[in-house]
Amino acid sequence: MSGIPHDHYEPKTGAEKWLHSRLPIVGLIYDTIMIPTPKNLNWWWIWGIVLAFCLALQIVTGIVLVMHYTPHVDLAFASVEHIMRNVNGGHMLRYLHMNGASLFFVAVYIHIFRGLYYGSYKAPREITWIVGMLIYLMMMGTAFMGYVLPWGQMSFWGATVITGLFGAIPFIGEPIQTWLLGGPAVDNATLNRFFSLHYLLPFVIAALVIVHIWAFHTTGNNNPTGVDVRKGSKAEAEKDTLPFWPYFVIKDFLGLAVVLVIFWAIVGFMPNYLGHPDNYIEANPLVTPAHIVPEWYFLPFYAILRAFTSEVWVVQFASFITGGIVDAKFFGVIAMFGAILAMALAPWLDTSRVRSGRYRPMFKWWFALLVIDFFALMWLGAMPAEEPYASFSLIASAYWFGYFFVILPLLGVIEKPLPQPATIEEDFEAHYGKKSSAQATPAE
Repeated sequence: MSGIPHDHYEPKTGAEKWLHSRLPIVGLIYDTIMIPTPKNLNWWWIWGIVLAFCLALQIVTGIVLVMHYTPHVDLAFASVEHIMRNVNGGHMLRYLHMNGASLFFVAVYIHIFRGLYYGSYKAPREITWIVGMLIYLMMMGTAFMGYVLPWGQMSFWGATVITGLFGAIPFIGEPIQTWLLGGPAVDNATLNRFFSLHYLLPFVIAALVIVHIWAFHTTGNNNPTGVDVRKGSKAEAEKDTLPFWPYFVIKDFLGLAVVLVIFWAIVGFMPNYLGHPDNYIEANPLVTPAHIVPEWYFLPFYAILRAFTSEVWVVQFASFITGGIVDAKFFGVIAMFGAILAMALAPWLDTSRVRSGRYRPMFKWWFALLVIDFFALMWLGAMPAEEPYASFSLIASAYWFGYFFVILPLLGVIEKPLPQPATIEEDFEAHYGKKSSAQATPAE
């Protein structure tokens, strides 16, 4: 577990000692929930519990929905209607599952951007960050395959467009696409493959989450200052930390309760707000929707995919030096996955000695632009692939790559950071100490 000095589980009764010597599960749970946690964590740290809730919600509701779903192109759409109309509580289960995916991505994006701002990817937490990005990729794959299952118009054509991207890979693209589809086109074999993987991947995600938690419990949690917990002695560590239980557990559950109030309001009063109307029409290979768009949480990367057309000089240059192997379609695929890779490489692209963005005045402005850029890409991904949206998408995509590959490395060289607190205790006292003392005076 963490290198921070703290009390470990000590079995007291004979039964506890017997179990602990054979399967130390109680000790593992105790060390997990009692781990010393930096006491200055703010409300941006509640999203881990929201993500854990979303994963549990998706698995539980998914297991029940699977009992009534039929993965066949002639029956899938009707089986979803059957769930909505005839299964007891079926409409609520489906709305929870459908909107739970959106909450999952809201939480993961906040979680990622919080990590980017406070430098949670910096040493010694690089492995924690990489595992987190793998979880994110698994989430994207699971969500995409789940979107195909209702077998509506947007499900079918979304699957056609996205799987067609693999066909853009030179030499091996078509065999990969055929293997993925189970045939030459999106059909029953595709639906069965996606159904199987959609059911399996959440359990892979759960395993990765355990590794993710294990990783940051080994290195210790990051905090808003980016300053490490003192490890000289247990007494010094206790000045910087509090046990995860009960302090942060209660705080996390309070944050989760507030989030769930909003979530239940959406599920109860506007459950289809984030859905596409065309997906309530059964899939028809002979009728192409006027505008094919993925779910909202894929839109930023969909905008990057579409931004690099054959008219863009970077694409033309790449095509020229590769003898036409890298065309616009393949370049778009590289750009889309490269945008995610850029985030994964942040631990090595950020050259600053200071971990937290709180003490980096220039970084704050560039990071704020990155957040705005992300929302701009999300909006542009939902727009038609025409001017002026195409040019705006290219500009926004350029900033995304420029931030990670140019701005982050340069800031570490040219930026002059603000003074940091020497310890977490000093930061905590600066924010809460004087207020606590003033409140304590009358009682004394």
